[in-house]
Amino acid sequence: MGGWGRLWRDPRAVFGLAVLGLSVLAALLAPYLAGDPIVQRDIVATRFLPPLSSDLHGSFHLLGTDRFGRDVWARLVYGARVSLGVGVLAVSVSVLIGVLVGAVAGFWRGWPGVVLLGLTDFALALPRVVLLLLLASLWQPSAGLVIVVLGLTGWMTIARLVHGEVRALSVRPYVESAIGLGAPELRVLLRHIIPNALTPVIVAAALGLGNAIMLEAGLSFLGLGVQPPTPSWGNLIASGRDTLVNAPWVAAAPGVALVLVVVGATLLGDAVRDRLDPALAGRG
Repeated sequence: MGGWGRLWRDPRAVFGLAVLGLSVLAALLAPYLAGDPIVQRDIVATRFLPPLSSDLHGSFHLLGTDRFGRDVWARLVYGARVSLGVGVLAVSVSVLIGVLVGAVAGFWRGWPGVVLLGLTDFALALPRVVLLLLLASLWQPSAGLVIVVLGLTGWMTIARLVHGEVRALSVRPYVESAIGLGAPELRVLLRHIIPNALTPVIVAAALGLGNAIMLEAGLSFLGLGVQPPTPSWGNLIASGRDTLVNAPWVAAAPGVALVLVVVGATLLGDAVRDRLDPALAGRG
């Protein structure tokens, strides 16, 4: 309890949890916090209204409107659903593949381990950004494609972490005793090794969440990710890049949200890493 108590007193963890919690809450409550993010009324009368203004129909716009008269706040919170959802699902795919590959390669050290480690090293050698752009350009851009692409290009580091942990745990006395008593190897792996090898995976997932959200925003910004009119923080920033002088709020709102969430996820991951690292946890 003392270690987790220190985590709650860590400003990085408090900031990260607050930002991520508020973002997730806004995404879940989007239908109650904002109107339709796609609706367009009188475009001439409602386009590029500044923040904290009302249109001719009496609708209040907290963050103003874009070039089509759409409410920026509504598009921001609905975009949080897409950006956060894509990030979480992509990290989940990476964790699932990475844990599976790392556990098998670390526990069975014959040809399966050699083949899987070789595949992991080969995938690590590929430039991820170039591979992302290539895969995203080969198929019709969509949120599902971004999830698959990010998940299939982000598992290698997790596999390496799990591989090292599994190799270290597989020579522990309790594991050797379980195998010596006749327990099936698969059961030993699933019940005794993998649960104890997940510490670095938790940290990697927290740090990878911010990276996945940033990559999704980059792909959407380039037109290779989530496609308009579905709002995503990346395509919201792209839609406002031509109006930075006369309507900076169109791109600034999703840009600030993106930076806050990525920084929050990174700081939370750093704080959790320090908490779970025995060498660091013993200090202070």
